[in-house]
Amino acid sequence: MIRLRTDCLVFETRGGGVPCPVEVVIDELLGEAASWVDPEILKQAAAGVLRYFRDDLGRESVTVDEFSHALARVLQAFGIQVVTEDTPAGAGQPGPEKNAAPLDLRALAREAGSGFELGFFNRLRGELTIRLAAAPRILRLRGLRACVKDLVGARRWCPRCRRLSGQILAFLDDWMREAAPAGGCALVVS
Repeated sequence: MIRLRTDCLVFETRGGGVPCPVEVVIDELLGEAASWVDPEILKQAAAGVLRYFRDDLGRESVTVDEFSHALARVLQAFGIQVVTEDTPAGAGQPGPEKNAAPLDLRALAREAGSGFELGFFNRLRGELTIRLAAAPRILRLRGLRACVKDLVGARRWCPRCRRLSGQILAFLDDWMREAAPAGGCALVVS
């Protein structure tokens, strides 16, 4: 018996099984939409689905439908809206919270002033509370690096910047655990 490559599954079709790398199948399933998603996320999602079927379930052959549903669940866990044939009508349409502008952390830092970290954290908590009240599926924050450099008063990234960045991320993590509804909101920080 010939062994499959480690990146392949046998996809069951009406004409029999077709061995194929999962990344090729993802490109076929998503088509042009694949260019809208970070390629590294797609690569990791493909690897995760492959391992799920091969290692967890002990299967080397799957239907395209089984694979696409597993892939949709993984991508949704990454915070990517996926519309499948059995998605209810209107569920794939972006709602107002999906189009909300990201929260600019650098602007909050500038409002707090250089060196006023406590003021920054208070403003951040207030803004997050307001945005979470709108029940978004994804809460986006941008400008973390620039925000940290402004608060520290540094031109280049330094150990103080790294510490403050870690503190901000830990604050966001703790805040989301306490304030966000269970599994109802993803946080994206860039």
